[in-house]
Amino acid sequence: MDKRTFLKVTGAAGAGLVLTPWMGCAPSNPQSSPATTTFGPETFKLPALGFAFDALAPAIDAATMEIHHGKHHAGYVRKLNAALDGTSMSGDGRLESLLAEVSPDNAALRNNGGGHYNHTLYWEVMRPGGQEAPEGDLAELITRDLGGVEAFAEAFAKAGATQFGSGWAWLMVNGEGKLEVTSTPNQDNPLMTQCVERTGTPILGMDVWEHAYYLNYQNRRKAYIEAFMSVVNWEAVSARLEGTLSQVR
Repeated sequence: MDKRTFLKVTGAAGAGLVLTPWMGCAPSNPQSSPATTTFGPETFKLPALGFAFDALAPAIDAATMEIHHGKHHAGYVRKLNAALDGTSMSGDGRLESLLAEVSPDNAALRNNGGGHYNHTLYWEVMRPGGQEAPEGDLAELITRDLGGVEAFAEAFAKAGATQFGSGWAWLMVNGEGKLEVTSTPNQDNPLMTQCVERTGTPILGMDVWEHAYYLNYQNRRKAYIEAFMSVVNWEAVSARLEGTLSQVR
């Protein structure tokens, strides 16, 4: 399917097991026991965007990218560190591990840890240029599990367009090792086994909070969804798929 057809489909559609690749957020504390992690005031870091603020324009404008990354995401990182500073927890301290165990009433970790994880993935799965649609193993599994690239595009766009209020649309690997499209409210994600109905490992995430698109698209979320699909980094999505599946082989 060529790019024009793929984007047309996304525009029209807009009208158990948790295994995750490492995100580089684990605290380094060689003095502590391997079974315990102590968090400091700067344990988690704001990742570099990886491209210029205007690199995705006109799909996503420079002002939105600068505010989204430097204000919104940075705020989640700051609040996450403040919530955890000085605490010790059993386990490896990786953000994915924390989210897999977070309880529904732990708002500080659920909202800010989710916000940090979700946005880190979001920057990874966008890029200027690159593949115009899924290819290789990713395309084959999309066909096997979701009925083809066009059907996936429709389902993913619908998940984002129909998410009430703020939230995210996801393409994930579920507990059966199959691809699945889902959505979550606020900063929840499929890693949160105690907080969401459909769980798994996200490999593509689309932010549908208004701060992701309002400067350029105002209330036209469907137009933003179509624009987002035009800048997806399918190579990164494929790499996340491979990293996830490699852990169950």
